[in-house]
Amino acid sequence: MTFHVKHDLPVCEATPDVVGQDDEFHPGDDLLWDIFGDRYQLAVQYHEMLATRGVEWGLLGPRETNRLWCRHILNSVSIRNLLEPNESIVDVGSGAGLPGIPLALARPDLRVTLVDSLLRRTQFLESAIADLGIGDRVSVVRARAEEIDQTYDVVVARAVAPLTKLVPWCVGLMRMKLLALKGSNAEHEIEDATPMLRKLGLVATLKHCDTVPLCPVAVVVEVSRGSKSSTS
Repeated sequence: MTFHVKHDLPVCEATPDVVGQDDEFHPGDDLLWDIFGDRYQLAVQYHEMLATRGVEWGLLGPRETNRLWCRHILNSVSIRNLLEPNESIVDVGSGAGLPGIPLALARPDLRVTLVDSLLRRTQFLESAIADLGIGDRVSVVRARAEEIDQTYDVVVARAVAPLTKLVPWCVGLMRMKLLALKGSNAEHEIEDATPMLRKLGLVATLKHCDTVPLCPVAVVVEVSRGSKSSTS
């Protein structure tokens, strides 16, 4: 079994004029429509939930309210084009619903399960799903990833743990692949996880996914099941 790190070209190069980390960014209705379709008002409603209830419940820091769109919501939906139609998705360590809820709003064909082990977080997720009216295709499970015996087409995770920990937690859940939204340290995480990935017969691909102009390109590690005949 072999391990490969592949580097895909970015969907779109990041613009030089990127919104600063602490700058407030308000996408217009046209932009939100392009991403969320007729569910764009639900995306706005979810943004308000994060800025109020999410901060009050301690799921997000107060400083995050000025960067919810770029840093959190639009970053979450950057992986929407890496998912096939009608796939089942499990969001491990969902927290405030990122990336699972934005994905469910952007891709109504997906069946999304939000997993978190903390009661306060799952209560927030259940209330958010009810308020948004998406309970017919989004559900919540309070558990650790390794406690779940069900499998899903794709596992998604955002800011949960380094790959050396995340992959062992998720490998039993995924039928197809894991999509982990990462930061600038993603390539080093892949290098650190190389022995473990090789042992499990997994392939890691570093991808850069466009969000919208003025927002940073998202860094994603895609982990999928490799072929025994693959070569270095």
